[in-house]
Amino acid sequence: MSDISSKSAMQVMQTALVIAFVCALLVSLAAVLLRPYYLENLEAERMARLDSILQVLQYLNDGKQPEFEARMVDLNDGIYSDAVDPASYDARRAANDPAVSVSIPEAVDVAGLKRRARYAVVYLIGKTESAIDGLILPVRGVGYQSALYGYLALSGDSSEILALRFYQQAETPGLGSQIQSPSWESQWPGKQPFDTNGDVNIKFDAISGATRTSIGVERMLQFWLGEFGFGPYLRNLREGRI
Repeated sequence: MSDISSKSAMQVMQTALVIAFVCALLVSLAAVLLRPYYLENLEAERMARLDSILQVLQYLNDGKQPEFEARMVDLNDGIYSDAVDPASYDARRAANDPAVSVSIPEAVDVAGLKRRARYAVVYLIGKTESAIDGLILPVRGVGYQSALYGYLALSGDSSEILALRFYQQAETPGLGSQIQSPSWESQWPGKQPFDTNGDVNIKFDAISGATRTSIGVERMLQFWLGEFGFGPYLRNLREGRI
């Protein structure tokens, strides 16, 4: 009886192992087959988001579509990197993956992010051999009721803001949601992001009745233009080290 029980248990274990192996094989096969579709959808989603700020830059550029180039930046060092392909990079997933992200010290986490991906995709506008006309930086932070996702466009020397546009937010309708209104967006072109000492110092019109959303935007920009965000990269760019 004991031998029969042992034999039955062995058969059950073998069956379970075979099923587990087949399932793992199918999952791996599906991942390989579906990856091209995932990358295609990822790129389409990225371009849809980017299109929002390109429309602003096109308006500021006398209706001409700006040419741009995607580059990966290692935020730890503030330099360009070829370690990751911009076309396959999923910024949101990376920000939540401890293997490719870093914990933000509480003292500098003014945007309320907790973690920051090591790499970020930036877009160089009108790049020539010696200079660029501008650059587009992805930014995100926490507002009053939701996470805020957008793009900040700067001049080539980062001395002037060209545009700020959010493509995703869920702030209070009619109040905080006005960060996506054309009238609020129109105040940004021409603003200087840094003072004479090189410190982040952005002044803008807060939204009446949406103080916490306005503070969220301010802190978001302070973080991403600061030392734990794009600060080292922008400094290297200004000083011609990259």
